[in-house]
Amino acid sequence: MLTLEPSRENFREPNYNVHRNGKQMNSSSHRHWFFTILVLAAAVTVSTAAEPVKKKKELKFPEDVRVERNVAYLPDGRAEKADLYFPLTMPEGKRFPAMVVIHGGGWSGGQRDAARELNIGGTLARNGYIVMSIDYLLATKTQPVWPTNLWDCKLAVRWLRVNAAKLGVDAANIGVMGGSAGGHLAAMVALTRPEDGLDPATPWGDVSCAVRCGIDMYGIADLGTYHDVAMLGKTFAEAPELYRRASPLAYVRPGSAPILILHGTADKTVKVAQSELLAAALKKAGVDHELVIIPDAPHTFHLQPSQRDLRPVVLGFLDRHLRNAKPDQGARR
Repeated sequence: MLTLEPSRENFREPNYNVHRNGKQMNSSSHRHWFFTILVLAAAVTVSTAAEPVKKKKELKFPEDVRVERNVAYLPDGRAEKADLYFPLTMPEGKRFPAMVVIHGGGWSGGQRDAARELNIGGTLARNGYIVMSIDYLLATKTQPVWPTNLWDCKLAVRWLRVNAAKLGVDAANIGVMGGSAGGHLAAMVALTRPEDGLDPATPWGDVSCAVRCGIDMYGIADLGTYHDVAMLGKTFAEAPELYRRASPLAYVRPGSAPILILHGTADKTVKVAQSELLAAALKKAGVDHELVIIPDAPHTFHLQPSQRDLRPVVLGFLDRHLRNAKPDQGARR
């Protein structure tokens, strides 16, 4: 702890001609104010020392997989990048199923290398998947980003297909997953089709954005029953149709890609009812899906929350719908 003591060598008698509020201050008054300042400064020092500084936890990339960082996947001029995760062993000529991972953050924050994304990337790459964790355009209070943020996610799927031979990706077996806002975007990628008008025109306009399957981790299914969101640039009262068209619930239909939904009962940000709505719609349309409710799990968790190890659930789903997918299963558009 730092102790404040005036040095005798450097201490000078106060200037008695100093004035305060137009009145001359005598020596006792000046000394009173001088030592009051010292006492206050010392108090602040003690208070600061008593409160330990919280250091931001350093996130480390997994060392048992190969990672390529800061990969450009969007058109020139865009700052957003991707990180790629590969299995350590990749026999020459073998193609691997791939997953696009979309971070959360309320469509206005978050990053591709947060704890959840590192956990997912490492887990999937260890189990024979190539993973592309992406950043995408984020909203501000004055800058709506819809549907550019969705286009970024769809372009990631296209980018994997365009570069499949170089990366070792099985272009016919690509999936998507994300958490929270990323769960919403992942569901939109999985459920929308070209005729819905939400595929980006360029680049690679002749390359499909379709995926075999999607994993929605505690995402919003119906924005109209959520709350106003900055990414749309309007309130629900102003543009209810915009909110409907930006909701995964609007695109559920027979033949949709299989969806795995994960949600915790202790989620105070997105109610479990959102996932139940999506699951009910998928069931009604006859779409292959799973809804896994995790008791006591909060809003944000990765594949190994303290409440339950979700790796067997996720890997089992992906093995069925990506690794061992039939030629006519999923990605039909």
